[in-house]
Amino acid sequence: MSVSVQIGLLLALATAFASVLGFLYKHRGAVQSPRVDMRRPLRSSFALFLNPWYVLGIVIALVGWGFHVGALALAPISLVQATIAGGLVLLTVTADRLFAHEVTRREWIGVALAALGLAFLAASVGEVGDEAHADYEVARLVGYLGVVAGAAVVVPFFAVGRAHEGVLFGASAGMFWAASDTAIKALSGNLGESSVAGILIHPLAAVIALASLAGLIVSARGLQTGKAVPVIAVTSVAANALTIAAGPIVFAEPMPEDAFGVALRVGAFALVICAAAMTPAPVSAARAVEAR
Repeated sequence: MSVSVQIGLLLALATAFASVLGFLYKHRGAVQSPRVDMRRPLRSSFALFLNPWYVLGIVIALVGWGFHVGALALAPISLVQATIAGGLVLLTVTADRLFAHEVTRREWIGVALAALGLAFLAASVGEVGDEAHADYEVARLVGYLGVVAGAAVVVPFFAVGRAHEGVLFGASAGMFWAASDTAIKALSGNLGESSVAGILIHPLAAVIALASLAGLIVSARGLQTGKAVPVIAVTSVAANALTIAAGPIVFAEPMPEDAFGVALRVGAFALVICAAAMTPAPVSAARAVEAR
């Protein structure tokens, strides 16, 4: 593994902790703010930024985003997301010990299994540690971004009023951020070839900005309407799983060639999906909590 890739993975580890900490502070601020109105995103965003806890969460998240950009520029996308996914285990510990959230046994197990599954998912990609793997075909990139962002737009329409509304909004935010992260990885391949002005006016820069902001609004709504740990966990699972998938689909990272590697990858996907599904409380339990 090259030195640049190792530095990228260290940045990814810092990203993981900053992401968890930022999420929990944003949750604290979001629940103290007026309910996000998806029809008035700018007004809702302004109200959120009046809360100092939410602003602190955004500042920490921006620092983590900077680490993430650096990690994606230096290391393969699957290895970066594997490291960040492994950092998901920090969520339950941080929420329980530092933020006094009541973390259920179901949530402890669900988050741990999700992190394990995402780590196995990325580890099964193949030998990708020698270079950054930022090359892509435009058609594949556009198609992948279109599918992921399209799903992110559709999910909130089915979320409003449902028992797991917060978790569904969290999944949508994760999809938006997966689209943004994939675009960041693609744009990172132009860093040595284009000027700063060229990077800023690149179409992918607009995709990154729009997807990031959309994810921010949708995430805030999820944090307001759902319990912190399940919402953050599902958001992270959606973002990491789809970004890891972009490695072989968009950036031609090698896939396992043997049957065991393929079986490990399929099993990891199944584990991630099952863990994400089990982390939120059952519908009846969720309604009981809301009724208190």
